[in-house]
Amino acid sequence: EAWSSIRRTRVLYKAPIATPQGGGMKSVNVTLRKSLGMFANVRPCVSLAPFVASRAPQMDVVIVRENEEDLYAGIEHRQTGDVVQCLKLISRPGCERIVRYAFEYARACGRRKVSCFTKDNIMKLTDGLFHTVFDEIAAEYPDIESEHLIVDIGAARLATRPERFDVVVAPNLYGDILSDIAAEVAGSVGLAPSANIGHGAAMFEAVHGSAPDIAGKGVANPTALLLAAVMMLRHLEQEEVASRVHQALVAALQEPGNRTRDLGGEASTSQFAEAVVACLP
Repeated sequence: EAWSSIRRTRVLYKAPIATPQGGGMKSVNVTLRKSLGMFANVRPCVSLAPFVASRAPQMDVVIVRENEEDLYAGIEHRQTGDVVQCLKLISRPGCERIVRYAFEYARACGRRKVSCFTKDNIMKLTDGLFHTVFDEIAAEYPDIESEHLIVDIGAARLATRPERFDVVVAPNLYGDILSDIAAEVAGSVGLAPSANIGHGAAMFEAVHGSAPDIAGKGVANPTALLLAAVMMLRHLEQEEVASRVHQALVAALQEPGNRTRDLGGEASTSQFAEAVVACLP
């Protein structure tokens, strides 16, 4: 029934899912993204200050992560009893799709700069290809500033001076790590939404995991999923509804009594959700 709905609507709003460790099971999240051709993972990392404590109150960075290739392609094998190997898959078509998407996203959203992070000083063929494609496509967008950074120093600058970044595009593994760093600097990984975009389907979810330590206790903060819903509504061109939900969420956060435990309050998941509903304009 779920697959039937996804094939019909081409849109999926998904709660966090955990993949059991061991037994050789592949990540359910990765499988969903690959099976639906969702090549772009878009993760806005925006401060909600002053209502949520932030190391960078003015932060507004979007991480655009390649979603199907790199070390997450799941190509692993055992060479000997003591040696295992994971292959890093980078293709020109995959690079072109994600880099062009990042520039088109920047242009559509009025963003001024796209930064590319790789480790091509070491991985000269794989990350070198990503960097080469980035430079080629950047030349087609003279209205948008572009830059390339080695991921080490790029991550350090993103953590300490996030205001110098606007849109960041990166291969799969780096993008995953960078988006968690950026979300934590903005406020908390627990508040960050995520969109997975393909040519024929889109999936919206929270960046955070399934948090089994608090499952069933009614204390989880639903902010990330609500912000993911806002992203989904905008994808569906329901801008007015998306703005109303976002305004209600921010209004609810203004009242300390509505905040969940991770934000220093005592509200339960349902109490916070009810507060958001009450604030809907």
